[in-house]
Amino acid sequence: MSIESWLIFLSVTLIATLTPGPAILLATTHSIKYGVKKATITMFGNITGLLLMSILSVLGISAVILSSTVIFVAIKYLGAVYLIYMGIKLWRFGFIDLSNNAKTEKNHYTHSSLKQYSQGFFVALSNPKAIAFTTALFPQFIDHTRPLLVQFTILVITFMSLSFTCLFFYGFMAKRASNKLSLSLISKYASKIFAILFVVFGFALASIEQT
Repeated sequence: MSIESWLIFLSVTLIATLTPGPAILLATTHSIKYGVKKATITMFGNITGLLLMSILSVLGISAVILSSTVIFVAIKYLGAVYLIYMGIKLWRFGFIDLSNNAKTEKNHYTHSSLKQYSQGFFVALSNPKAIAFTTALFPQFIDHTRPLLVQFTILVITFMSLSFTCLFFYGFMAKRASNKLSLSLISKYASKIFAILFVVFGFALASIEQT
């Protein structure tokens, strides 16, 4: 793979990762709710899912998944239901507990690191558009006359780095903006907007047609 090919890959990936979607929405939600530092667990879960998709795309397994109507529909609707569920939950509980009751806060809002990680991971794997993107992207930039492992490693590191940086950037900016707003305003309005976006992304995911 030439430096020119890598720069093209970098540009395409940068545009894709900067485009708002379910992963960015989840990262910003967790950043506001738990802080950016803890939200990095969610971000690592998401890029782990992207790593798995990248491996599957190179092995050709992603193409098989996308060609199977049953698997495609199952992934699509599982992802859609999950996004809608998160939207409903966020609508009901908001980002924060305004009661200042420690016990209530623990019961309703404490997320284990494993749960945050799994949410990020599942959001990545339950998006057929993301699977299609990695399936179409990676083979285009691999030169089969050169060592495949080296090229794949470079592409994956680039993809993972840009994805994490993008998620962190959105999360950081969202948290910084929320710090300038009152707690009641964040809970009453911002959380509702994010909740609606989760539901919108859920229905959008459900409407994706198999190609």
